[in-house]
Amino acid sequence: MEALIVILAMVIVGLIMGFVGGLIWKDNRPIGVAGDYIASVITTVIVGLFDWYLIPLLGFSDTIKIIGIIFEPALAALLVLWIIRKAKQ
Repeated sequence: MEALIVILAMVIVGLIMGFVGGLIWKDNRPIGVAGDYIASVITTVIVGLFDWYLIPLLGFSDTIKIIGIIFEPALAALLVLWIIRKAKQ
């Protein structure tokens, strides 16, 4: 149940980051609007699940886990969208 909630939250974050990426890089969508959303959702889900399970295994506290879950997937999605744009130039 816990993993399902994390995945659902990361899908929402991914959709938001796909939208934000469109605001940041207007008129520069080499893989299209749908591609931006798909890339950001996949990135946030993967990074979010890594953070959810890996941070406690490394010995960090729950506070660090929550902070990581909040910021890292969103930043990773923007990073992937930026890399896609740079690769397509």
